[in-house]
Amino acid sequence: MAKAKKQKDELVANSSQIDEKSLFLRVSEIIEKRKARAGSYVNQEVTLMYWEIGKFINQTMLAGERAEYGKQIVATLSQQLTEKYGKSFDYTNIRRMMQFSIRFPNIEIVAPLAQQLNWSILLKYYP
Repeated sequence: MAKAKKQKDELVANSSQIDEKSLFLRVSEIIEKRKARAGSYVNQEVTLMYWEIGKFINQTMLAGERAEYGKQIVATLSQQLTEKYGKSFDYTNIRRMMQFSIRFPNIEIVAPLAQQLNWSILLKYYP
């Protein structure tokens, strides 16, 4: 509590020395920094979500098989997901999620990579 009060007191003391332009620039900097961090976190979670979806489909729904009926299951699933969540879950992307989880089968490998990679980069290298 004392530390927070001290920071507040310093902010108030410094605010009298900041002009409007400097205030705007500093607040903008804070916003941009936080937006970038939030975007990075969201991207990491989306990448992990896609991996988990691919892993689940590969292991549970298709039992690791690539039979003809599996294509129909994926097609039906992708149609339902696209209707509910949008085109990110179309057939092609679902297949990419499945391929992604096959190429990176271990979550211990995927989790740290997800912090550095994003889904669009993965699509470029693993079409």
